[in-house]
Amino acid sequence: MAIVSVSDQSFKTEVEGSGTVLVDFWAPWCGPCKMIAPVLEELDKEIGDQVKIAKVNVDDNPESASRFGVMSIPTLIVFKDGQPVDKVVGFQSKDALKSVVTRNM
Repeated sequence: MAIVSVSDQSFKTEVEGSGTVLVDFWAPWCGPCKMIAPVLEELDKEIGDQVKIAKVNVDDNPESASRFGVMSIPTLIVFKDGQPVDKVVGFQSKDALKSVVTRNM
């Protein structure tokens, strides 16, 4: 499955209407966000058939960011059946992210 870009308008459909979703709240000017992008690509290749990975640009979609209390980026939130169940802030290794996602599946 490919990583999807989500907007404030599509958040409900793309995230809350799906099973387990890892949402990356990011911005184009954020260094750690750029560092985590290839990690998410690798994760998608490994477990993309079990979890959806979505990205929300906080500059363009402030409503979603504030709704889930995103204060620093990157913030990655795992949603299960539309509810936030886990959250990590800052750059994470692939193994760390994989473990956060798999324990919430």
